Amino acid sequence: MSTTCEVLIHEQTRDIEHFTLEALPREQAGQNLSESSETFPALEKWNSSRLNVYRSLATFWSFLVMGANDAAYGALIPYLESYYNLSYTVVSLVFLSPLVGYTLAAFLNQRIHVALGRRGPALIGPICHLIAYIVNCVHPPYPVLVVSFIFAGFGNGVQDAAWNAWIGNMANANEVLGVLHGLYGVGAVISPLVATSLISKANVEWYYFYYMMVGCAFIELIVLGSCFWTSTGAAFRAANASSQDKKGGLRNALWHRPSARVTWLCSLFLLGYVGVEVALGGWIVEFMLNVRHGAPFASGMTETGFWLGITVGRLLLGFLTPRLGEKLAIAGYILCSIASGLILWLVPDFYASAVAVSFQGFFLGPLFPGAVVMVTKLLPQHLHVSSIGFAAAFGGSGAAILPFAVGALAQAKGVSVLQPFIIALSGAIFLAWLGLPRTVKQNVQ
Repeated sequence: MSTTCEVLIHEQTRDIEHFTLEALPREQAGQNLSESSETFPALEKWNSSRLNVYRSLATFWSFLVMGANDAAYGALIPYLESYYNLSYTVVSLVFLSPLVGYTLAAFLNQRIHVALGRRGPALIGPICHLIAYIVNCVHPPYPVLVVSFIFAGFGNGVQDAAWNAWIGNMANANEVLGVLHGLYGVGAVISPLVATSLISKANVEWYYFYYMMVGCAFIELIVLGSCFWTSTGAAFRAANASSQDKKGGLRNALWHRPSARVTWLCSLFLLGYVGVEVALGGWIVEFMLNVRHGAPFASGMTETGFWLGITVGRLLLGFLTPRLGEKLAIAGYILCSIASGLILWLVPDFYASAVAVSFQGFFLGPLFPGAVVMVTKLLPQHLHVSSIGFAAAFGGSGAAILPFAVGALAQAKGVSVLQPFIIALSGAIFLAWLGLPRTVKQNVQ
């Protein structure tokens, strides 16, 4: 094993393009710090200092707000349809418009980090959220509403990339990312519950929900801005000075082999995964109302069950994943989610469908954190920010494209197309996952 480490160190020191894709476990990497601190930097810990604890908690809150943002689309779709008198296709634009924001984030993430450091995403993300939510509070004409979600998409995109890249390089990344994305799930659980209760129980209009979101985004701005204020562009450049002579950056991550293989496969995997997650969460209420003929409140609660399943799956399976190895574990989770989807599709019972969609969420939960950890294991350090940033932002565009596609299909064929679409897409991400190189399973004490 020491021979393998020496070869890796020698190759990265010469800055050759072809590096090994048989990644070392994090513990073994740490044992070789004395040989090359540049090749195997000390892994940062979320609780290594009081500032890191505060920063980690701030990112957790940020992901909670992002989860509430994304899950709100599905909960509000039936009410947007009636309020604005829209068809399925037109109302699906609320899924499509964030694509513009995510696309901008994918290409600007590295520049934001170099120019502003992590302070950039910490300020830009919440400000974009505030713009979108304040506009929504005044319930403008529908085209203006669609434009406002571009800002929400950009805010999500820059933060998704920044916090995944930062925590993905920490010690015990599977577990910490599981908590981070679990908090996304908590936000996604609370959001439809609050939105549905406000509209169906308190008898207020849909835009009252965004009064609450304005408060959440304001807190997000305060905590992230204060915690990451000293994480400037100069600090980021200084921390990465040892790797600036290497061929880092987005261009190398996307177009130079073999890093391009990992970056594009993970990007396509996350595109499909996020599309499955948001399309299922976004359209399950309509499915339960119109196909399973559920009551409005009970149908709204099935979305809560789905996001609760995702949350629990991320928190629990995040500890199982490193013991099985990411490659095997994630493949198994996808197959289990497909099995749950088949039950949801083929068993015409409301309660069976509600339980099945919760299990579907449970097995989908650890997919995003697992993909981020795979990137950190398969690619060298100087490509992590660019590759994870692009994959996260590119994957986030799946939250726009694929739910919109479901809406267009539902307009033509009915909302019963949801589950065949989700199962086919799950099969596609399973194949993309199998295309990734193998890693060495991490020994967990």
